[in-house]
Amino acid sequence: MWWAFPVIAVIGYLLGSVPTGLIVGRLARGIDIRDYGSGKTGFTNALRTIGLRASLPVLVADLAKGTLTVVIARLLSGNAYVQTVGGLAAVAGHDWPVFAGFRGGRGVTTSFGVLLGMNPLVGLALIPVGIAIAFVTRYMSVMSISGAVLATGVLVGLAAAGVLPAAYAVYAGLAGALVIVLHRENIQRLLAGTEPKIGRGGERRAERARGSL
Repeated sequence: MWWAFPVIAVIGYLLGSVPTGLIVGRLARGIDIRDYGSGKTGFTNALRTIGLRASLPVLVADLAKGTLTVVIARLLSGNAYVQTVGGLAAVAGHDWPVFAGFRGGRGVTTSFGVLLGMNPLVGLALIPVGIAIAFVTRYMSVMSISGAVLATGVLVGLAAAGVLPAAYAVYAGLAGALVIVLHRENIQRLLAGTEPKIGRGGERRAERARGSL
């Protein structure tokens, strides 16, 4: 059913485009979280900007955007590549949301939500690894980058072994590469020793710019 591909692409993109971080930031603190911290709308910037309790709905909603897209894809078609297209569209929507001036996040949580929808067991198994990386390093960016690489390796390995569809490996590779590309500034700061640790770096962006002069 060829029509399932464009349909799920549109659905995934529109779901991903719901700017949950922006909405929660306005409701919880009356601010546009893109004016603070990294300038992104995802869970990490919400955490540093509006705190853990207020940012938890962002985490849940961004996960749901990815997982729900995969569920809808399965209802439309049994072709695993339909899930891949939908998942990538949801991530693209989160990163470049049409409902928020194409200024979104880096897609980490939504990408993981897609993975949970594709194979919950693999996704759940990766959670404690990600938590351990964040706990040891104290950098969310390190967890995000490492998680993208690890998830790609796991899904490629399972697909090669015939355990999972090759389409899942394709998704993991493309989504993981996008996560790393969008973290290029974080990588530069990590190398320079200026990357903020968990819970830090939530100042207004103008103030951060002045402080760096």
